[in-house]
Amino acid sequence: MSKESNVAAVDNLARSYEALASEVGKVIIGQEGVVKAVIISMFSRGHSLLVGVPGLAKTLLVSTISEVLDLEFKRIQFTPDLMPSDITGSEILDEDRHFKFNHGPIFSNIVLADEINRTPPKTQAALLEAMQERSVTVSGQRHILPDPFFVLATQNPIEQEGTYPLPEAQLDRFMFNINLDYPSYEEEVTVVKNTTTPQNTALKHVLTGKDIVGFQQLIRRIPITDNVLEYAVSLVSKTRPGTERATSDVNNYISWGAGPRASQFLVLGAKCHAAINGKYSPDIEDVQAIANLVLRHRIVRNYKAEAEGITEEDIIQKLL
Repeated sequence: MSKESNVAAVDNLARSYEALASEVGKVIIGQEGVVKAVIISMFSRGHSLLVGVPGLAKTLLVSTISEVLDLEFKRIQFTPDLMPSDITGSEILDEDRHFKFNHGPIFSNIVLADEINRTPPKTQAALLEAMQERSVTVSGQRHILPDPFFVLATQNPIEQEGTYPLPEAQLDRFMFNINLDYPSYEEEVTVVKNTTTPQNTALKHVLTGKDIVGFQQLIRRIPITDNVLEYAVSLVSKTRPGTERATSDVNNYISWGAGPRASQFLVLGAKCHAAINGKYSPDIEDVQAIANLVLRHRIVRNYKAEAEGITEEDIIQKLL
């Protein structure tokens, strides 16, 4: 593709992002940062974990985005008795006594894994294989998932009884860890006004699945200078305690640092962050803008950090 057509494509991506964000904003009041992060992860071909207390419109956000994108959307409510086959599907005998594969809800463009930490590791692993391989294997047969394919998982940070926290290796499959906060007073007034009166918001389809696949390919073509790429890799390597690049804070407070996948997601996310802001190549500010989203679930604090009230964000902030 010529340089001119790539420039035009980046301009188109920036316009599409604006249209998408404003359409989602008709239903989702506030939460602009959350909407932006979810869209960046989609355009970068990554999955996101949404962490927030109940009632912050996590499910509504995901269903609204899927509607505006004209994509197929399925929601899976994770419970302790959910089986892997409830996600992937299973082989059934048809009327001719032949085995036929019955597709599970994972065969969709956008899958909302609601309260992913409520189900045992075996069932979590079935979802995570699909996220990584973009396919599922049932009875030795590989079934390819539709393209585009995103998993947006939600997790409730306060209720820990009867939950199975995601292991670090599984958390690493998520490109972003997105924290949802309470709305401001003014935003909450608007939300309550809008949801307690008889109004129905009509949403327009802004993009198709084909458009998104095109944007995902475009993001990878966006050039990045060596110094920005090296900054991203250096930032990740500083999170690893006991290594030559580790800072004193990391050695003191971190028991485990981020792996190479964090560097890949920092670079892809920075490219997308630059593109939606109308830039044709990312700079260090773009890496810094998404660093928290990429790193906060990839570094593990030790007891000393917990005792002193040092959060992952505090450590990342110092590294930046």
